[in-house]
Amino acid sequence: MDWYLAVLKQYAVFQGRARRKEYWMFTLFNIIAYVICSVIDGVLGIMIFMPIYALAVLIPSLAVTIRRLHDTDRSGWWILISLVPAVGGIILLIFTCLEGTAGDNRFGPNPKQDGTAQLA
Repeated sequence: MDWYLAVLKQYAVFQGRARRKEYWMFTLFNIIAYVICSVIDGVLGIMIFMPIYALAVLIPSLAVTIRRLHDTDRSGWWILISLVPAVGGIILLIFTCLEGTAGDNRFGPNPKQDGTAQLA
């Protein structure tokens, strides 16, 4: 839960790097929240919680994905590859699964070596 909240605290921070654990823990909690919102919407018979939640986490999701791309030494503009039908999402998935650049890169220091970026 700390990883999820850490991303939300960096709501619109597009600079820097995000390690794999930060990205995937945020994604995991995001999926869980989407499922909970879907169940609530299904029980109530109206679609209200899912769109509200999706809008609330849109910017943090973009920000953490861009920081994840920065960790692999790619520009944040690579997020647009997901707009390519069929293969774009797969390519973005591969980029987010790759290990980050060891040491510093043009987007900042390695978050694995920075003690303040690691959570317990």
